[in-house]
Amino acid sequence: MSEPTTPTVFIVDDDQAIRYAMQALMESVGLPYEIFHSADQFLELFTLDKAGCLVLDIRMPGLGGLELQEKLLERGSTLPIIFITGHGDVPMAVEAMQKGAVDFIQKPFRDQELLDRISEALKSDQHTRAELDEKSAITVRLKTLTNREHEVMNLVVTGKPNKVIAYELGVSQRTVEIHRARVMEKMEASSLADLVRMFLACQ
Repeated sequence: MSEPTTPTVFIVDDDQAIRYAMQALMESVGLPYEIFHSADQFLELFTLDKAGCLVLDIRMPGLGGLELQEKLLERGSTLPIIFITGHGDVPMAVEAMQKGAVDFIQKPFRDQELLDRISEALKSDQHTRAELDEKSAITVRLKTLTNREHEVMNLVVTGKPNKVIAYELGVSQRTVEIHRARVMEKMEASSLADLVRMFLACQ
């Protein structure tokens, strides 16, 4: 996976007046932003390395906000979505949140309210990407283990002592100790708790 881009607020709205207002708001607080007039336009330029959050109108001609959300999920996107809704769209917004949207905000809204939601969404995206990066690094290290080291690790993380592991695998306790040490080294684990955390992160 390529390095994520600069955290950016992606704004998708078919209303030109709202796009202008959003642009002015983003510039007033120095937030990097990109504005799109349709869901199709955004989808055409979207890549998984785009970091930040998506501020998305729920009702638009052509591809609507919920449909764009579905297509992004199909692509494996984790980009947090804040839906902009009219009063009659709340049930749709609730459906969107059930599918992973982080928030929805009703029109008309205060600028500070939207900025607060965006700030939280940007933090959420940063946290999610950090977790994914760590999981990817752990997966790479797991691939360096031999089959026997995998067997030992799978038993070690359950809390079984070396003597029990040796009995279950039909090897000497010294052999288990050697494999266990290699597992800790290859996985770059500082403790058993650290190894367990890595193991669970990849489940």
